[in-house]
Amino acid sequence: MKNFKGITLGLVLGVVFLIALDGTYIVDETEQVIITQFGDPVGDAITEPGMKFKVPLIQRANFFDKRYLEWDGDRNQVPTKDKKFIFVDTYARWQITDPLQFFKRLRDERGAQSRLDDILDGETRNAIASQDLVEVVRSTNRDPISGATITEVVEDSLADIAVGRDSIQTNIQQLANERATDLGIEILDFRFKRINYVEEVRQTVYDRMISERNRIADKFRSEGQGEAARINGEKERELQSIQSNAFRKAEEIRGEADARATAIYAESYNQSQSARELYNFTRTMESYGKVFDEQTSIILSTNSEFYKFLNDIQN
Repeated sequence: MKNFKGITLGLVLGVVFLIALDGTYIVDETEQVIITQFGDPVGDAITEPGMKFKVPLIQRANFFDKRYLEWDGDRNQVPTKDKKFIFVDTYARWQITDPLQFFKRLRDERGAQSRLDDILDGETRNAIASQDLVEVVRSTNRDPISGATITEVVEDSLADIAVGRDSIQTNIQQLANERATDLGIEILDFRFKRINYVEEVRQTVYDRMISERNRIADKFRSEGQGEAARINGEKERELQSIQSNAFRKAEEIRGEADARATAIYAESYNQSQSARELYNFTRTMESYGKVFDEQTSIILSTNSEFYKFLNDIQN
């Protein structure tokens, strides 16, 4: 009898302990809780951290994350407005803002991820299909730099954009949030992770890019050759001018020197007889030094003017 009472007391205490254990739960700072009774939500969402209580065995605590959650889209092939087929890979960040509504509409994060796939993928397709490729891949127009030839050439090859990638991403995020207002979630950020051509047209695009770069290189090369020709022309003109001025100056100096020498010779010649003879002798000796060397042979008559001073020395 005593053993039966002991066993009964132990069972009662165990049941009480299990009931008490099931009737309490702890809410972490990163969590929020919805209490359900027979599958239906009861009361408001519990967002404050700490130990909480519920009716054991009847009620259940459903935990949801407060933090920012990740959505990573699938890589989809999408056509643009100008009929360019591209692969678009996207991602987003979202948050549960109304746990009660979230539980009613989506139940859990798996349901939310599936619903976000429909919303974000659909809005992405609609946005890209309504824009040209250049609007999707570029964010801003390039501002030309004054006097920069390379910028002018590149600007000529790029069309201006009216919308741009950033505006398209923002518009997708806004439209997706409008569709998710009754889901208890908010899409905080949306971005294109990667945009690429399909394999069939990628090589064609690369060839066009190479051709465009070659065109720009040819333009630079042509401009460089023209500038080199201009510099060489200026160099030749300046060189001819310098040489002409130098030749003219040299001729002026030479003329002045010849005039002075002639004047000195004339003045010397007009001096006395002895001075004229000295002048004649000096000029003749200078001519000897210019005409004769150790290997020179010359035949002169005895009455030659050139031989006169040599003949006088022999006499």
